[in-house]
Amino acid sequence: MGDYIMAAVLSPARPAEDKARDEARQPEEIVAFAGVQRGDTIAEMAPGGGYYTRILSQTVGPEGKVYALMPAFYANREGGLDTINAIAEQYGNVEVVVVEGYDAMSLPEQVDLVWTTENYHDFANGDIGVTNAWAFDALKPGGIYFVEDHAAPGTGLAATSTLHRIDPAAVREQVAAAGFTLEAESDVLRNPADPHTAGPREFGGVTDKFAFRFRKPG
Repeated sequence: MGDYIMAAVLSPARPAEDKARDEARQPEEIVAFAGVQRGDTIAEMAPGGGYYTRILSQTVGPEGKVYALMPAFYANREGGLDTINAIAEQYGNVEVVVVEGYDAMSLPEQVDLVWTTENYHDFANGDIGVTNAWAFDALKPGGIYFVEDHAAPGTGLAATSTLHRIDPAAVREQVAAAGFTLEAESDVLRNPADPHTAGPREFGGVTDKFAFRFRKPG
């Protein structure tokens, strides 16, 4: 693990409420597993409140860049972009891009890594084939597509809109169909005590999660 990753996680610029979530999310392990490097350009899909945006920004450093791809429905809410815009102002290498959907996004350059955490199950409720094809085209040859989400083994796509989880096998199949190769998977966020019968908000403990690193052929 690069020292720059740990420095990003330990940064005093991160808010206390983010740091309180670190034990459950293991960001230093996840960022290292995803293959984030100093100087990378990253497209972060649905960054929410910016938990990972801050870490990724400081990990790639001033020579890198993070495109924070925010869904339009956030932009249409009063104050919906306030937090992510404040992060972009604080960190000079973050650019907010408002998108109608994760299927026809346009970026000014190809990126080294497309990143999504705990959102893929939502994308799967739309045209996931188009979304994954966009991720493939957005990446440079040899680029990484990183996917982490709440697991619902053996359910296919049945739990995506009800329990806000997805079957890891379905993700592997869908992403492979877009031309990616599964390079590695991590069990750092696995929780065998999770019964997979409730949504993340209803489940009292830390959910069972999977993390995949896919590679676009070089």
